[in-house]
Amino acid sequence: MIVVVAPPTRQGRTGGARQALVAIAQLRLMVLSLLFGFGMLVVIGKLALLALWAEPAVARDIGLALIPPRGDIVDRNGAPLARSIDAWSIAVHPNQVIGDKAALAQKLAELIPEQSASHYYALLNSGGSFAYLKRRAMPELVTAVNALGEPGMEFQREPDRLYPQSTMAAHILGFLDAKGAGVSGMEKVLDRQLTDPAKRGAPVALSIDTRVQAALENELGRAMTDLQARGAAGVILDVHTGEVLAMTSLPSFNPNALGGAAPPNNVTQSVYELGSTFKPLAVAAAIDSGTITNMARRFDATRPLQVGRFMIHDDPGDEQFRWLNIPETLVYSSNIATARIADELGAEKLQNMFRRLGFDRRPGIEVGGAKPLWPSYWGRITVMTTAYGHGIAVTPLHLANAYATLVNGGILRPTTLLKIDPNKVPAGERALQESTSARMRQLLRLIVLKGTGRKGEAPGFRIAGKTGTAEAASGGGYDKHRNVSTFAAAFPIDAPRYVMVAMLDSPKANPQKGVYRTTAAWTAAPVVSRVVSRTGTLLGVTPNAGRDIDERELLPLIWTGPDPKLGAE
Repeated sequence: MIVVVAPPTRQGRTGGARQALVAIAQLRLMVLSLLFGFGMLVVIGKLALLALWAEPAVARDIGLALIPPRGDIVDRNGAPLARSIDAWSIAVHPNQVIGDKAALAQKLAELIPEQSASHYYALLNSGGSFAYLKRRAMPELVTAVNALGEPGMEFQREPDRLYPQSTMAAHILGFLDAKGAGVSGMEKVLDRQLTDPAKRGAPVALSIDTRVQAALENELGRAMTDLQARGAAGVILDVHTGEVLAMTSLPSFNPNALGGAAPPNNVTQSVYELGSTFKPLAVAAAIDSGTITNMARRFDATRPLQVGRFMIHDDPGDEQFRWLNIPETLVYSSNIATARIADELGAEKLQNMFRRLGFDRRPGIEVGGAKPLWPSYWGRITVMTTAYGHGIAVTPLHLANAYATLVNGGILRPTTLLKIDPNKVPAGERALQESTSARMRQLLRLIVLKGTGRKGEAPGFRIAGKTGTAEAASGGGYDKHRNVSTFAAAFPIDAPRYVMVAMLDSPKANPQKGVYRTTAAWTAAPVVSRVVSRTGTLLGVTPNAGRDIDERELLPLIWTGPDPKLGAE
C-alpha cells in the first residue's frame, strides 16, 4: 500500500492580514468606548450642575404653565368679553401634496367655503412650502379635512383670542394682530398687563355692563335700520364716577372675523356739531357767571336776528314770535333767544365754560379720541352760533361728560372704561357751582315734560335732557338734506345717577314706524326712552311715578296757551 501525505499550507500572508483587521477593530471599539464614556461624563456633569445651581420648581412656575398666554377681559359683573383659548388651524404644504389637486380643491371648497375651488386649486399648484387654509377652525372641520387623507395637510394647535359676545362692545375691546398683540381698543391699552406673567392669571374688569350694552346696541341698531341712518352712536355714563356703563358705535364689526379695517368709534373718534344740545351749556354759563340771575328775564325772539350778513332764525313752524324767558328758551329751543343770551355773556365767559368742560382737548378716556374742532376766531357771530351748537364740533363722549357735570353738582370727572373701586373714585374738578347744577336739573326736566324732549320720557324714571338737530357737515359746508340728531339725557333727575347720549347720523323719516320728521325729537329721543325703560332697573333705578324733581317755581314761567308743536330740535 502506498500512502500519499499532502504538504501543510503556508498561512503567513493571510494570517497577518486577519490579525491586522482584528487589531483595527479592537482599536475602533476602544475609541468608540472612550467617546461614549466622554459623552456620558458630559451628561452627568451637566446634570450635576443643574442639580447644584438650578432653582427648584415652585408652585408659581407650575401655575404659569396652566394660565393662558393672555389674560381675560370681563365686564363689571364678571361676564367674559375676551379670553384666550386653544384653537385649531388648518394649513397645507402645496409642494408636498401628492393627491389629485383638482379633486382636493373641490373638496376644500365644500368644507371651507370662504374661498372658491379655483382659489384652492391655484394655491395647491403654487409650489409654496406653507399656507393657512383656516384659522380658529372647529374640531369637526379639522376631522373632516383630516379624513381627506392628504399627507400635505397640517393641523396645529395654537393660542387664539375669542370674543364670546361676538360684535358686542367691539369698539371698546378692539382686536389683536396676527402676532397676538393688541392693536386697538382696550386690547391695546391693556396689552402689557394682559401679557404680564404675574398678572394675566387675574381677569381685567371693564366698567361696562353687558346687559346694558346689549340693550343700547339693540335699540340704536333698530333705529338705524328703521330710519336708514348712515351711522349711530350711544354712551351711558355714571355721573358720580365717570364709568362708562355702555358705549356703542354703528356700524360695528366682529373681532372674531375681522376681514379688513374696523370702522371708527363714532363715540370717541368722530366729532360733530351737536346743535341745540349746547343750549343748556350756554344757559349754565350765563347763570354760573351771574349774567342771568332771574329766570323770568325775557329775550326778544319776535323776529329773526340779523348779525352782519348772517341771519339767525328759529326753525320754520316752531317759532314763538314773542319774548321768551329762560325756561321757554330751552323748552321751545329758540336759536334767537339763545344767541341773545350768548351775546350778552360774551366770548371770554362762554369759552371759559367750554374749556372747563373739556371741549378744547381730546376726551380723557383710555382709548383716546379725536380733538374737538375749536373756532380759530371768536367773533360776535361765532359766540352766538356756538351757543346753539354750530361752529364747534366735539365727540358724543364730550357731550355726555358735559351733561354729567351739569347734573351731578358741577364736578367734571374723567371718563373711564375700567371698573372703579367705590373707595377710589376720582375727586374731579369743579366746573359749575352746585346751585347752577341744581337749576339746570330743573330746566332739563322741563324740556322733557313740556318741550322738545317729550318723546324721550320713560315713565317712572324721571328723564331730563335736551334734543339737538344740526345739518350734517359736508365738503367744507353743510348738507341741507342730512342732519345729525342727538338727545342728551340724565336720569333719575331728582337724584341723578346716569347720563345717556344717543345720536343718529343722517336719519330719514319713516311714517310706517311712526317717525314723521328727521329731527331728534322724533329720532334720537325715543331711543333713549326705550333703552332706559329696558335697563333702568338693571342699573338700580326703581321706577316711581310718584317721585319727581320740584320744578314748581319755574312752571308758572311756561306759556300756558295752546299746546305747542313738538319742536324741531
